[in-house]
Amino acid sequence: MKKLFLMTDLEGVAGVMNGEDWLYPRSRYYELAREFLTAEVNAAIEGFLAGGIEEILVCDGHGAGAIASNRLHPKALLLRGFTGWPLELDKSFDAIAWVGQHAKACTPQAHLAHTQWWSYVDFTINGRSVGEPGQLGYCASELGVRAIFGSGDLAFTKEFQDLYPGAETVWVKRGVNKASGEELDTAAYENCQLGAIHFSPQAAREMIRAGAERAVRRARTENFGLIPIKTPVEISVTLRQDDKHPHRRISRWSHASSVIGALNMPWDTNQKVLDPKKT
Repeated sequence: MKKLFLMTDLEGVAGVMNGEDWLYPRSRYYELAREFLTAEVNAAIEGFLAGGIEEILVCDGHGAGAIASNRLHPKALLLRGFTGWPLELDKSFDAIAWVGQHAKACTPQAHLAHTQWWSYVDFTINGRSVGEPGQLGYCASELGVRAIFGSGDLAFTKEFQDLYPGAETVWVKRGVNKASGEELDTAAYENCQLGAIHFSPQAAREMIRAGAERAVRRARTENFGLIPIKTPVEISVTLRQDDKHPHRRISRWSHASSVIGALNMPWDTNQKVLDPKKT
């Protein structure tokens, strides 16, 4: 196990408190959030290198971009900008990992949980509800690339372990809001899950480094990290109501043989309007 793809996001980082103040370029603490994320990524890189990984590609997966490239570990490469799924991941990688990840939309006791954007209610692959790590993880499994590590909030780590039983996880904060927010419109949902209890950024980095090293060492002798895939592949997306759409919408489509193929298919966000009383 020598080559690793490291996917990153911002919402699951210790010390990132809410959306308005931390997640967007306009946010007053955005630069501090980028610093926190990059430090967690560097801690993971140190752990992966100690475990025996030799080549690491860091993918900046946050919408506006969040890795501070001038602070990134010198032994890592940085990817920003994608040409579709699977986001430049290919069969040359031995493993994939996540840092700074959040749980999928509508997860109780999560922090800043969403899937792609606040407008999503659910995203399923072959009937299984998945978040962003699940989507890329299905691609990785199709390519034979094993998922070995994930860090973020506690709800995310539970979701991750359900997808990849036995994979190593580290949680750096935990949400305190028990509501799922499933019934809310897009604007209200963005501010639904703001409460969380955080480890200090320093403590989070120490745990992430240790967990990343454990993940690599365990993966050499233990068999975990691949999702079984059945074909045809069926995808379903449910979107919230908002100021332009008074009701929820659902889109469904399928591909005969490939998750990657299915994820790259165009789909209509207005495919079907649902009666909100039935959703």
